[in-house]
Amino acid sequence: MFTPIQILLRTKRRNKRLISVSYDVIAVLVSLLFAMVLRLDGFQFDLGYREGLCVLATLVVTLMTFIRFGMYRAVLRYMMLPAIGHIFLAVFLSSLTLALSGFFFQAFIPRSVPFIYAGLAILTLGGPRILIRTIYYHYYKRHKPNVFIYGAGATGRDLAYALIQGDEYHPVVLLDDDSTKAGQIMFGIRVHHSNDFEQLKSLYQPVKLLLAINNISKGKRLRLLEKLSHWPIEVQSVPSVEDIATGKARATDVRDLDLFDLLGRAAVDPDPNLLSKNITGKSVMVTGAGGSIGSELCRQILAQNPTTLVLFELNEYNLYQIDQELQSIKTRKNLQTTIVAALGSVQRENRVLKLIQSHHVETVYHAAAYKHVPIVEDNIVEGIRNNVFGTLSCANAAISAGVKNFTLISTDKAVRPTNIMGASKRMAELVLQALAGKDTGTTFTMVRFGNVLGSSGSVVPLFKKQIRQGGPVTVTHPDIIRYFMLIPEAAQLVIQAGAMGHNGQVFVLDMGDPVKILDLAKRMIHLMGMKEYFDGQSDEGDIEIKFTGLRPGEKLYEELLIGDNVEGTSHKKIMTANEICLNWEETSKILKELDIACHDFDLVGLKRILLQAPLSYKNTNECNRAHGISV
Repeated sequence: MFTPIQILLRTKRRNKRLISVSYDVIAVLVSLLFAMVLRLDGFQFDLGYREGLCVLATLVVTLMTFIRFGMYRAVLRYMMLPAIGHIFLAVFLSSLTLALSGFFFQAFIPRSVPFIYAGLAILTLGGPRILIRTIYYHYYKRHKPNVFIYGAGATGRDLAYALIQGDEYHPVVLLDDDSTKAGQIMFGIRVHHSNDFEQLKSLYQPVKLLLAINNISKGKRLRLLEKLSHWPIEVQSVPSVEDIATGKARATDVRDLDLFDLLGRAAVDPDPNLLSKNITGKSVMVTGAGGSIGSELCRQILAQNPTTLVLFELNEYNLYQIDQELQSIKTRKNLQTTIVAALGSVQRENRVLKLIQSHHVETVYHAAAYKHVPIVEDNIVEGIRNNVFGTLSCANAAISAGVKNFTLISTDKAVRPTNIMGASKRMAELVLQALAGKDTGTTFTMVRFGNVLGSSGSVVPLFKKQIRQGGPVTVTHPDIIRYFMLIPEAAQLVIQAGAMGHNGQVFVLDMGDPVKILDLAKRMIHLMGMKEYFDGQSDEGDIEIKFTGLRPGEKLYEELLIGDNVEGTSHKKIMTANEICLNWEETSKILKELDIACHDFDLVGLKRILLQAPLSYKNTNECNRAHGISV
């Protein structure tokens, strides 16, 4: 059974307009009639055709003014101060029309009647509109959860206004660090100093805190997030003013905090000259274009306006997704780049060669790899085939086609590897270093970095899912640490490193300080408004953190350098590592042994070859014992 207000709100838009127009006609006529009654102390007056003309003129002007001001397009329940101002102006013009028409038509309209009519018309025309909005607001706000808004600037005001109009949240408090803003009232919401949070939270019981601050430095934002992480409330962010202004997002599009907020570090702005050097006006190919790193590389490359961008990917769906996204960006930004979506495996050298030749590729970014440590550990042959021989096939194809620059995306797990994935990536580095020594005309560079937040293998989406499901959040070991970087930052640094490299160089990205995975899990739990607990302490928290033990091939501490021979470059976030490498004859011998073992599915033999090769490959326990850790 619907209430009258619900029936009115569910009525079709056309019918609502007809009701509004009909009501306004009646309201104007009633206001005119009672204006005369009040002036003459009764109904003892005659209305002739002259008076009828005055009434008609007043009615027409009133309705035309309302139409001109869009009053019949406005949604009553969202009506705010501008609409009220339009009502006053329309009534003023209506009263003026009544007075002037009475004079010109020589009608019996006493001079005080237009003034009495104006007062009555404001009540009859504006009153119901304000009443409907008030009823709607107070009826629906009871069904909307309370939220706090942090930031009483332009973004906070826009968000408060949008939330008041919407059906999702009810803003009850604006918080700000500026004490001069405390006490101000915006759209009926009072501004409080952030120090009053605890008291206000007990009073209003908000479900979340919406962060509406976008015009501060990255350092200040990180310090703010550190403070908010200790508040017992879920924190979400709103889009920037630029995204709202350009139509990329709405003010009410609240979302989880950006990944760099979780990381606790700010990205460094890229060098535009290095970004464009090997891309702008050239044909570029990305292998593994549908993966986490590969797809972001494609986005960054497209922004540098290459003539052709070849997307090479084995997974059909991933290729379709990145192709559709890039085509949309191309159309929106009116770019002239030719985008080619090519299916295929990096292990098929002839396929890669023909693709490079047909599109005259000058720069290759080799991101295709099997990177999930436990999966590769259980599928050794395919891991080595793809990561080692796939890299070799692409490199040979690049040499044959005369590609100028070839950049391998490597990993910190290639440093003193304790798993097959890391060993295979280190072997891929040795392959390119050996080819670089042959003076082939192609410049080979390798870029090594750690984990990227938000990738398919990142712990962040896993932790988010576990927290939303009520836990437990699974951490392999209380002391495990990792280097982290954001995908866009990593992709930009890869492109810049490839542009500054000499043949055979290994670059290492400055990943900042390593992050303790346990601390990252705690930070995420706190920013989602909950508290962690460990085994047997369920009375003290909301989300359990459970330690599951190290996975096969996983070590506690990742490294970025094999030795200490590291030098800086012109870019503050990129270093170059001078490490031992093999010549082509030595490398070729190892590759032949690996090829035979892969063909025979000789898993024991494969591990033996990798252990004997100069990869510094050790099993997990040996590596952890070297750090004094018992596993």
